[in-house]
Amino acid sequence: MKDKVPSVVFKTRVRDESVGDPNPFRWQDLTTEEIFGGKKIVVFALPGAFTPTCSSTHLPRYEELYNEIKAQGVDEVICLSVNDAFVMFQWGKAQGAKNVFLLPDGSGEFTRKMGMLVNKDNLGFGMRSWRYSMVVDDMKIEKMFIEPDFGDNCPTDPFEVSDADTMLAYLKGSK
Repeated sequence: MKDKVPSVVFKTRVRDESVGDPNPFRWQDLTTEEIFGGKKIVVFALPGAFTPTCSSTHLPRYEELYNEIKAQGVDEVICLSVNDAFVMFQWGKAQGAKNVFLLPDGSGEFTRKMGMLVNKDNLGFGMRSWRYSMVVDDMKIEKMFIEPDFGDNCPTDPFEVSDADTMLAYLKGSK
């Protein structure tokens, strides 16, 4: 397991009314240091926006337990996926996500540097994130929950340990 999160630049989109068109968003680079520096962050990574488990359970349960997770001294809850900013925005809108920050890792650079990038050609996805969650305290990885059977073209999509309930139980026990 890595000791620290890798240093990358995420390409995000933020609402900006000064843009003055029907789609008032502008590009904003966010660095790993800006996201994780001096903060305690819970991250959960998943294979893709709009996919079944990610949409029916993974994101909704983190959204549901958001306040309880934050009450454990967590500054932010982030959902990371190897999808672009446009897809992540539309997925968040479709999911009604209000609390969890959806972080696009469009090129998969962060995921690759984390050692979590896998080939999912068997599903027609290409390179995606393996499903995992972690607690990051001021850039340092405190704890990771990595789903079993890690590897390319895994025929299943394990979802046993990166869920919100496991994370909340860990946070309550680590106080």
